Amino acid sequence: MGYRMAGHLLKAGHDVALWSHTGSKAQELAKAGKGTAVATPREVAERADVIFYCVGDTAMARQITLGSGGLIEAVRKDAIICDCSSIAPDASIELNKAFAAKGAHFLDSPVTGSTGGADKATLTFMIGGDKAVFERAKPYMEIMGKLFYYCGSAGQGLKAKVTQNLVGASIMQSFAEGLVLAAKAGIAPQLMIEILENSAAKSGIASYKAPFILNRDFVTNFSAKWMHKDVGFALDLAKSLDLPLPTSAVTHQMLQATIAKGWGDDDFCSCIRVLEDWAKLVVEKS
Repeated sequence: MGYRMAGHLLKAGHDVALWSHTGSKAQELAKAGKGTAVATPREVAERADVIFYCVGDTAMARQITLGSGGLIEAVRKDAIICDCSSIAPDASIELNKAFAAKGAHFLDSPVTGSTGGADKATLTFMIGGDKAVFERAKPYMEIMGKLFYYCGSAGQGLKAKVTQNLVGASIMQSFAEGLVLAAKAGIAPQLMIEILENSAAKSGIASYKAPFILNRDFVTNFSAKWMHKDVGFALDLAKSLDLPLPTSAVTHQMLQATIAKGWGDDDFCSCIRVLEDWAKLVVEKS
Protein backbone atom coordinates (compact mmCIF):
# COMPACT_ATOMS: atom_id res chain seq x y z
CA MET A 1 0.00 0.00 0.00
CA GLY A 2 2.66 2.50 1.04
CA TYR A 3 4.73 1.82 -2.08
CA ARG A 4 1.79 2.63 -4.33
CA MET A 5 0.76 5.69 -2.31
CA ALA A 6 4.29 7.12 -2.35
CA GLY A 7 4.40 6.56 -6.10
CA HIS A 8 1.46 8.91 -6.60
CA LEU A 9 3.14 11.64 -4.55
CA LEU A 10 6.23 11.29 -6.73
CA LYS A 11 4.19 11.41 -9.93
CA ALA A 12 2.57 14.62 -8.66
CA GLY A 13 6.02 16.19 -8.56
CA HIS A 14 6.68 16.22 -4.83
CA ASP A 15 10.17 15.84 -3.43
CA VAL A 16 9.69 12.75 -1.25
CA ALA A 17 12.01 11.23 1.34
CA LEU A 18 11.43 7.48 1.14
CA TRP A 19 11.95 4.80 3.76
CA SER A 20 10.77 1.20 3.83
CA HIS A 21 11.39 -1.89 5.96
CA THR A 22 12.36 -3.35 2.58
CA GLY A 23 15.08 -0.93 1.55
CA SER A 24 15.01 -1.99 -2.10
CA LYS A 25 11.45 -0.67 -2.45
CA ALA A 26 12.46 2.83 -1.36
CA GLN A 27 15.47 2.76 -3.69
CA GLU A 28 13.32 1.59 -6.60
CA LEU A 29 10.85 4.44 -6.07
CA ALA A 30 13.64 6.98 -5.69
CA LYS A 31 15.11 5.98 -9.06
CA ALA A 32 11.71 6.21 -10.74
CA GLY A 33 10.84 9.70 -9.53
CA LYS A 34 11.96 12.80 -7.66
CA GLY A 35 12.63 11.02 -4.40
CA THR A 36 15.43 10.27 -1.98
CA ALA A 37 15.81 6.90 -0.28
CA VAL A 38 16.91 7.22 3.34
CA ALA A 39 18.11 4.71 5.92
CA THR A 40 15.79 5.43 8.87
CA PRO A 41 12.42 7.03 9.67
CA ARG A 42 14.38 9.68 11.59
CA GLU A 43 15.94 10.82 8.30
CA VAL A 44 12.46 11.18 6.83
CA ALA A 45 11.49 13.43 9.76
CA GLU A 46 14.61 15.54 9.24
CA ARG A 47 13.55 16.29 5.65
CA ALA A 48 9.73 16.42 5.66
CA ASP A 49 6.97 18.74 6.79
CA VAL A 50 4.23 16.20 5.99
CA ILE A 51 4.83 12.50 6.61
CA PHE A 52 2.72 9.51 5.59
CA TYR A 53 3.33 5.93 6.60
CA CYS A 54 1.47 2.66 6.25
CA VAL A 55 2.64 -0.35 8.27
CA GLY A 56 1.20 -3.72 9.22
CA ASP A 57 0.45 -3.49 12.93
CA THR A 58 0.64 -1.50 16.15
CA ALA A 59 4.12 -2.72 17.10
CA MET A 60 5.54 -1.61 13.76
CA ALA A 61 3.87 1.80 14.08
CA ARG A 62 5.38 2.29 17.53
CA GLN A 63 8.81 1.22 16.29
CA ILE A 64 9.02 3.66 13.37
CA THR A 65 7.58 6.55 15.39
CA LEU A 66 8.92 6.20 18.94
CA GLY A 67 11.68 3.58 18.56
CA SER A 68 15.39 4.03 17.97
CA GLY A 69 15.86 5.96 14.74
CA GLY A 70 12.16 6.80 14.77
CA LEU A 71 10.31 9.84 13.50
CA ILE A 72 9.97 11.47 16.90
CA GLU A 73 13.74 11.86 17.26
CA ALA A 74 13.90 14.54 14.56
CA VAL A 75 10.32 15.61 13.84
CA ARG A 76 10.03 19.27 12.86
CA LYS A 77 7.88 21.67 14.82
CA ASP A 78 4.43 21.98 13.21
CA ALA A 79 5.07 18.93 11.00
CA ILE A 80 2.13 16.64 10.23
CA ILE A 81 2.36 12.86 10.61
CA CYS A 82 -0.42 10.86 8.93
CA ASP A 83 -0.65 7.22 9.99
CA CYS A 84 -2.49 5.34 7.24
CA SER A 85 -2.17 1.99 9.01
CA SER A 86 -4.82 -0.01 10.83
CA ILE A 87 -3.55 -0.06 14.42
CA ALA A 88 -5.14 -0.08 17.86
CA PRO A 89 -7.09 3.18 18.39
CA ASP A 90 -5.75 3.57 21.94
CA ALA A 91 -2.18 3.29 20.68
CA SER A 92 -2.87 5.94 18.06
CA ILE A 93 -4.14 8.32 20.73
CA GLU A 94 -0.86 7.78 22.61
CA LEU A 95 1.11 8.63 19.46
CA ASN A 96 -0.97 11.77 18.98
CA LYS A 97 0.00 12.93 22.47
CA ALA A 98 3.66 12.03 22.00
CA PHE A 99 4.00 14.12 18.85
CA ALA A 100 1.98 16.99 20.33
CA ALA A 101 4.59 17.16 23.11
CA LYS A 102 7.18 17.76 20.37
CA GLY A 103 5.14 20.55 18.78
CA ALA A 104 4.06 18.35 15.85
CA HIS A 105 0.65 17.08 14.74
CA PHE A 106 -0.53 13.49 14.35
CA LEU A 107 -3.54 12.23 12.40
CA ASP A 108 -4.86 8.70 12.39
CA SER A 109 -5.65 8.39 8.68
CA PRO A 110 -6.46 4.74 7.92
CA VAL A 111 -7.44 3.92 4.37
CA THR A 112 -9.68 1.42 2.65
CA GLY A 113 -9.72 0.33 -0.96
CA SER A 114 -7.06 -2.40 -0.91
CA THR A 115 -4.25 -2.55 -3.42
CA GLY A 116 -6.57 -1.71 -6.32
CA GLY A 117 -7.55 1.57 -4.71
CA ALA A 118 -3.92 2.34 -3.96
CA ASP A 119 -2.98 1.66 -7.59
CA LYS A 120 -5.73 3.89 -8.97
CA ALA A 121 -5.47 6.62 -6.29
CA THR A 122 -9.09 6.02 -5.28
CA LEU A 123 -8.54 5.21 -1.60
CA THR A 124 -10.98 6.27 1.09
CA PHE A 125 -9.43 8.01 4.10
CA MET A 126 -10.95 8.10 7.60
CA ILE A 127 -9.35 10.81 9.70
CA GLY A 128 -9.05 11.39 13.43
CA GLY A 129 -7.32 14.39 14.99
CA ASP A 130 -7.41 18.16 14.74
CA LYS A 131 -9.67 19.20 11.85
CA ALA A 132 -7.53 22.19 10.88
CA VAL A 133 -4.51 19.88 10.61
CA PHE A 134 -6.55 17.53 8.42
CA GLU A 135 -7.38 20.43 6.09
CA ARG A 136 -3.65 21.16 5.77
CA ALA A 137 -2.89 17.51 4.96
CA LYS A 138 -5.87 16.98 2.66
CA PRO A 139 -4.23 18.26 -0.57
CA TYR A 140 -1.65 15.49 -0.23
CA MET A 141 -4.31 12.90 0.58
CA GLU A 142 -6.19 13.94 -2.55
CA ILE A 143 -3.23 12.77 -4.64
CA MET A 144 -3.71 9.26 -3.25
CA GLY A 145 -7.43 9.02 -2.59
CA LYS A 146 -10.94 9.92 -3.62
CA LEU A 147 -13.07 10.13 -0.47
CA PHE A 148 -12.17 11.75 2.85
CA TYR A 149 -14.19 11.40 6.04
CA TYR A 150 -13.29 13.50 9.06
CA CYS A 151 -14.45 11.39 12.00
CA GLY A 152 -13.50 13.54 15.00
CA SER A 153 -10.76 13.65 17.60
CA ALA A 154 -7.67 11.43 17.84
CA GLY A 155 -8.47 7.75 17.37
CA GLN A 156 -11.88 8.28 15.78
CA GLY A 157 -10.66 7.57 12.25
CA LEU A 158 -9.37 4.20 13.39
CA LYS A 159 -12.59 3.42 15.23
CA ALA A 160 -14.43 3.99 11.95
CA LYS A 161 -11.91 1.85 10.05
CA VAL A 162 -12.09 -1.16 12.35
CA THR A 163 -15.89 -0.92 12.29
CA GLN A 164 -15.85 -0.94 8.50
CA ASN A 165 -13.59 -3.99 8.45
CA LEU A 166 -15.74 -5.71 11.07
CA VAL A 167 -18.77 -5.37 8.80
CA GLY A 168 -16.82 -6.47 5.72
CA ALA A 169 -15.45 -9.56 7.46
CA SER A 170 -18.87 -10.54 8.78
CA ILE A 171 -20.46 -10.18 5.34
CA MET A 172 -17.66 -12.27 3.83
CA GLN A 173 -18.21 -14.99 6.42
CA SER A 174 -21.96 -15.09 5.73
CA PHE A 175 -21.33 -15.15 1.98
CA ALA A 176 -18.88 -18.04 2.36
CA GLU A 177 -21.35 -19.98 4.50
CA GLY A 178 -24.10 -19.40 1.94
CA LEU A 179 -21.99 -20.61 -0.98
CA VAL A 180 -20.90 -23.74 0.87
CA LEU A 181 -24.47 -24.47 1.99
CA ALA A 182 -25.77 -24.04 -1.56
CA ALA A 183 -23.05 -26.28 -3.00
CA LYS A 184 -23.69 -28.96 -0.38
CA ALA A 185 -27.39 -28.81 -1.23
CA GLY A 186 -26.71 -29.26 -4.94
CA ILE A 187 -27.05 -25.67 -6.16
CA ALA A 188 -24.28 -24.58 -8.55
CA PRO A 189 -22.12 -21.79 -7.10
CA GLN A 190 -22.48 -19.57 -10.18
CA LEU A 191 -26.25 -19.90 -10.06
CA MET A 192 -26.34 -19.06 -6.35
CA ILE A 193 -24.14 -16.02 -6.89
CA GLU A 194 -26.39 -14.79 -9.71
CA ILE A 195 -29.44 -15.16 -7.46
CA LEU A 196 -27.72 -13.20 -4.69
CA GLU A 197 -26.67 -10.51 -7.17
CA ASN A 198 -30.33 -9.95 -8.04
CA SER A 199 -31.74 -9.98 -4.53
CA ALA A 200 -31.79 -7.90 -1.36
CA ALA A 201 -28.80 -9.97 -0.20
CA LYS A 202 -26.53 -8.37 -2.82
CA SER A 203 -23.31 -7.05 -1.31
CA GLY A 204 -20.46 -5.07 -2.78
CA ILE A 205 -17.79 -7.11 -1.05
CA ALA A 206 -19.44 -10.41 -2.02
CA SER A 207 -19.72 -9.27 -5.65
CA TYR A 208 -16.05 -8.32 -5.67
CA LYS A 209 -14.77 -11.49 -4.02
CA ALA A 210 -16.99 -14.02 -5.83
CA PRO A 211 -14.80 -14.34 -8.98
CA PHE A 212 -11.70 -14.88 -6.86
CA ILE A 213 -13.40 -17.69 -4.95
CA LEU A 214 -14.73 -19.35 -8.10
CA ASN A 215 -11.29 -19.16 -9.73
CA ARG A 216 -9.56 -20.36 -6.53
CA ASP A 217 -7.46 -17.20 -6.57
CA PHE A 218 -6.57 -16.37 -2.98
CA VAL A 219 -3.61 -14.08 -3.69
CA THR A 220 -4.00 -11.39 -1.08
CA ASN A 221 -5.61 -8.01 -1.57
CA PHE A 222 -6.18 -7.88 2.19
CA SER A 223 -4.89 -10.84 4.15
CA ALA A 224 -6.78 -13.02 6.59
CA LYS A 225 -4.25 -12.22 9.33
CA TRP A 226 -4.71 -8.46 8.92
CA MET A 227 -8.49 -8.81 8.88
CA HIS A 228 -8.27 -10.96 12.02
CA LYS A 229 -6.22 -8.17 13.62
CA ASP A 230 -8.74 -5.47 12.74
CA VAL A 231 -11.78 -7.47 13.85
CA GLY A 232 -9.89 -8.04 17.09
CA PHE A 233 -9.46 -4.27 17.50
CA ALA A 234 -13.19 -3.81 16.93
CA LEU A 235 -14.00 -6.43 19.56
CA ASP A 236 -11.59 -4.74 21.99
CA LEU A 237 -13.36 -1.44 21.36
CA ALA A 238 -16.74 -3.06 21.92
CA LYS A 239 -15.53 -4.61 25.17
CA SER A 240 -14.37 -1.21 26.41
CA LEU A 241 -17.91 0.06 25.76
CA ASP A 242 -19.58 -2.97 27.43
CA LEU A 243 -21.11 -3.88 24.07
CA PRO A 244 -21.54 -7.55 23.10
CA LEU A 245 -20.94 -8.39 19.42
CA PRO A 246 -21.68 -12.13 19.20
CA THR A 247 -21.69 -12.52 15.41
CA SER A 248 -18.43 -10.59 15.13
CA ALA A 249 -16.84 -12.82 17.76
CA VAL A 250 -17.64 -15.90 15.66
CA THR A 251 -16.25 -14.19 12.55
CA HIS A 252 -13.05 -13.49 14.49
CA GLN A 253 -12.78 -17.16 15.43
CA MET A 254 -13.32 -18.26 11.82
CA LEU A 255 -10.48 -15.98 10.74
CA GLN A 256 -8.38 -17.55 13.49
CA ALA A 257 -9.23 -20.96 12.05
CA THR A 258 -8.16 -19.72 8.61
CA ILE A 259 -4.80 -18.66 10.03
CA ALA A 260 -4.43 -21.97 11.89
CA LYS A 261 -4.88 -23.83 8.60
CA GLY A 262 -1.90 -21.94 7.16
CA TRP A 263 -3.84 -19.42 5.07
CA GLY A 264 -3.18 -16.28 7.13
CA ASP A 265 -1.17 -14.59 4.38
CA ASP A 266 -3.82 -15.35 1.76
CA ASP A 267 -6.74 -13.03 1.06
CA PHE A 268 -9.36 -13.03 3.78
CA CYS A 269 -11.91 -14.57 1.40
CA SER A 270 -9.91 -17.76 1.94
CA CYS A 271 -12.03 -18.18 5.08
CA ILE A 272 -14.33 -20.18 2.79
CA ARG A 273 -11.75 -22.99 2.69
CA VAL A 274 -12.33 -23.78 6.36
CA LEU A 275 -16.01 -24.33 5.61
CA GLU A 276 -15.17 -26.31 2.48
CA ASP A 277 -13.03 -28.66 4.54
CA TRP A 278 -15.93 -29.25 6.91
CA ALA A 279 -18.33 -29.83 4.02
CA LYS A 280 -15.83 -31.94 2.04
CA LEU A 281 -16.33 -29.93 -1.15
CA VAL A 282 -14.80 -27.08 -3.13
CA VAL A 283 -16.73 -24.04 -4.35
CA GLU A 284 -15.48 -23.40 -7.88
CA LYS A 285 -16.59 -22.86 -11.45
CA SER A 286 -18.49 -25.85 -12.79
